[in-house]
Amino acid sequence: MADTFPANANILLLISDPLMRTILHETLERAGYLVVSAGDVGSAVDRVKELRPDLLIIRPYVASMPGHLAAQHLRTLRPGLPVMMVTGYMDDQRVREQHELREYYMFPKPYTKDEFLTNVKDVLRTSHEKGR
Repeated sequence: MADTFPANANILLLISDPLMRTILHETLERAGYLVVSAGDVGSAVDRVKELRPDLLIIRPYVASMPGHLAAQHLRTLRPGLPVMMVTGYMDDQRVREQHELREYYMFPKPYTKDEFLTNVKDVLRTSHEKGR
């Protein structure tokens, strides 16, 4: 089992694309994280209530809803929930300037499995150090 931080962290994946969701889910589980997945905001709401996740991993759009709005909604149920947005749009000036996205950890594609897991660990460590 890989070195996870914090140990056995609960992660919620909110990703519409079933293939991407499955790949990331399996990658995180193999690294030792406890993972639940959702393909839409309604399912994610149920998961947040049940799991009280330590991290939300989301894409910029979830079932035609902007990811930052979905994350804001989930944070009403779990205030301070760290959010890692996995995006391929980091070079887009509009994304960098959006006020709503400044409070999230942005992780650009493409990335390797090891880069992804390192980023997850770093986000969990940073949010833990901030007392979230």
